[in-house]
Amino acid sequence: MSVPRTPLATALERGPLVLDGGLSNQLEAQGCDLSDELWSARLLADDPGQIEAAHTAYARAGARVLITSSYQATYEGFAHRGVGHEEATALLRRSVELARTAAERAATERAAARDQAAGDRAASGDRVAEPVWVAASVGPYGAMLADGSEYRGRYGLSVAELARFHRPRIEALAAAGPDALALETVPDADEAAALLSAVEGCGVPVWLSYSIAGEATRAGQPLRDAFALAAGVDQVIAVGVNCCEPGDADRAVEIAADITGKPVVVYPNSGEEWDAAARGWRGRATFDPGRVRAWQDAGARLIGGCCRVGPERIAELAAVVRNH
Repeated sequence: MSVPRTPLATALERGPLVLDGGLSNQLEAQGCDLSDELWSARLLADDPGQIEAAHTAYARAGARVLITSSYQATYEGFAHRGVGHEEATALLRRSVELARTAAERAATERAAARDQAAGDRAASGDRVAEPVWVAASVGPYGAMLADGSEYRGRYGLSVAELARFHRPRIEALAAAGPDALALETVPDADEAAALLSAVEGCGVPVWLSYSIAGEATRAGQPLRDAFALAAGVDQVIAVGVNCCEPGDADRAVEIAADITGKPVVVYPNSGEEWDAAARGWRGRATFDPGRVRAWQDAGARLIGGCCRVGPERIAELAAVVRNH
């Protein structure tokens, strides 16, 4: 059944929502090879069922917002693999459709489970399912380069050049009908300015999420200045951080809420560190769902995990959110 959804911004006013976790680690757990430069975006063409299955795993774990597999999907990246503009547009649209299908399935399953728990008192046609929203991922310019520069920023491009790069993909994703655009893992305030320019007029609300180190963007700008870019932008429904150390997220949530007055989005990595040269993770996991209570108290309303945070952790996090 199709589940009616209130606007995501309205839902955030009512309370926190759980985001999903790292798409790539779930795909790898399903046996997918992500060694290609297109990363998970390759599967949009080669094995879309795997992407839908990964989304479904997170929705079943309790995620109420699913982020699409378009993070590393760009016209330039697809063209490098011989994929034309029209086909690339179809693949970007598919990323939203796959997440939407998984969202609808999970919402329907939850409604059925509640009916059964209640002794099947409600007729199936009267079920009221909790909606699951879809956010279309818009990754940074550096994600297309696949050389680790997404964790540094400062690509040598102007704000105008970055806006021209991002706008076609944003238009294609917005046309696919997501509930929001996730401007995520942004390493540089200049790129954030470009993204905010590129989304103007697209008709879809957005959240802006930086990748950080300490109290600065990866490019070194103070978080207070970086968050301030979105403070007066009505189209931005949440501001925060992702793909960072869990410990760094603690202070960032407070700063984002203080500077913008907007709901805060936070979804850090597991705590392990990405080695771009070796293309692998090292160190130990420090992601603790118990931190969620402090994030909520500080203003977090979209809460989840990023790289190396799987469905089991999201299920634990969802339990904390429900009981806080």
